[in-house]
Amino acid sequence: MPHLHFQHLQPYPISFYKDGISHLSYPDTLIDTQVVRACVKAQIVRSKIRLKRVCEQLACLTSSDLKRGLKRLHTLHPSLIKWGDQSRTMVENKLNIVVVGGGIVGCTTAYYLTRHPSYDPSVHSITLLEATRIGGGASGKAGGLLAQWAYPTSIVPLSFDLHSELAEEHNGEELWGYRRIHCGKLIARDRNLPALPSSTWAQLRSWIPLGKQKYQQNDSRNLPESELPEDLDWFNSKCVETYEDISTSSATAQVQPFHFTTAMARLAEEGSAKVILGSVDKINYGFPDKSEEGEPYVFGQKRVESVTYTDKGTFESQTIPADIIVLAAGPWTPVLYPPAPIAALRAHSITIRPPKPVSAYCLFTEITVPLTATDEELSGTPLETTKIMSPEIYSRPNNEVYVCGTGDNEMPLPANTDEVEVSKEKCQDIVDAIGGISDDLREGVVTSRRACYLPTVDVGGSGGPLIGKTGIPGLLMATGHSCWGIHNAPATGKLISEIIFDGEARSADIAGLDPQLVV
Repeated sequence: MPHLHFQHLQPYPISFYKDGISHLSYPDTLIDTQVVRACVKAQIVRSKIRLKRVCEQLACLTSSDLKRGLKRLHTLHPSLIKWGDQSRTMVENKLNIVVVGGGIVGCTTAYYLTRHPSYDPSVHSITLLEATRIGGGASGKAGGLLAQWAYPTSIVPLSFDLHSELAEEHNGEELWGYRRIHCGKLIARDRNLPALPSSTWAQLRSWIPLGKQKYQQNDSRNLPESELPEDLDWFNSKCVETYEDISTSSATAQVQPFHFTTAMARLAEEGSAKVILGSVDKINYGFPDKSEEGEPYVFGQKRVESVTYTDKGTFESQTIPADIIVLAAGPWTPVLYPPAPIAALRAHSITIRPPKPVSAYCLFTEITVPLTATDEELSGTPLETTKIMSPEIYSRPNNEVYVCGTGDNEMPLPANTDEVEVSKEKCQDIVDAIGGISDDLREGVVTSRRACYLPTVDVGGSGGPLIGKTGIPGLLMATGHSCWGIHNAPATGKLISEIIFDGEARSADIAGLDPQLVV
């Protein structure tokens, strides 16, 4: 093993005392207590272990274990160690970071890793692996709503501000449609239905969940009910029962998710990250030798070692080294890490190009529509012949209107985003619902009908996401963002970069999002 010179430190002779913490040694290596403390700070070993125990462990390390630990110490604290001419092999060994998943969370993670102050492309390698295409899943088919009243509150303000900073720094207004926007709640009935008594409307409304609205706080909805705003002239006012402001542009914004995702991937590449299209087959782990005495041995536990994937272009199997792996694979995370409590919820959406530009609004709706006729003749009260749909309607700067419906569990999660099954019937239900209250949307051109799967945390009492270490050295998780993935992606990426390079999340307190609480 190469000889190492520790700058600004006074090395001790090669010796070791089990009854103290001042000295430890390894052949051709001079280490003192300050280095041990730096090792602890760099999380080479568990931080809760007493320094005495750290010394005992370092003293009986195998050559490969010590090499790994010192390499990580050097990459995190390059000023601490000066490598001699004989250390060429070790200098060439980079800290290999692999991000699995080319959705918005994976792309912002790669981006913020390349922007971290400690990032040095000469000693850090960042690879983003995506099975099909960047933004091919929910990240390319989401609505793109950003809201100060989103969930969870521990990262929402940070992410809202980061969105604003990213847009300002990289011209997000032009590149991914970033803009501040009003948000409201619209209750309406299909134009072919007669007006109903207010008590009947109230009963109908109580049956339907409000989707993202369940995360709204009372103090963010204290604006009074009002008449339909004049600039919402693209809705039939005779169909609208009530309109309510949810938030103003000071607390709500939007992006075009696919453009935002691909822009983050491109910016990460400009920062020296490597993007590879390939389906990850497995994570490979190493098992360093345990202590001869059979004592619990931190360095001997299972840890990540490499990733094996199938290249999309060549169909060849490739294996790349990985010292750190960030699982940002959304609903596919349990395929690679079965303990992850992540479930998949399918959601359908459409996009429409209206005959003329419409005003800037994100709208939550409750639309009462007629039931579809069946073999049995429909009869009875209005409650028996109607149903309520709750599509979310987002107008976009490029004269496009995005509309999404409710989720379902009718189809299991497919192997990848290319195999997602789209229900024509569910998409048509969305088209019919909004066409029944808006002439502009009914007369517009439907430009896409699609479906995607949202990653939800499948553990009672936890709304997710899960951000941080899994308990397996080198394996981190960043998933389970559900319907707020676009909003919370910048904060997630920044926090993951801090965990990797600083040893802990510094920009927000995410103790409640620790994967080890539920894994």
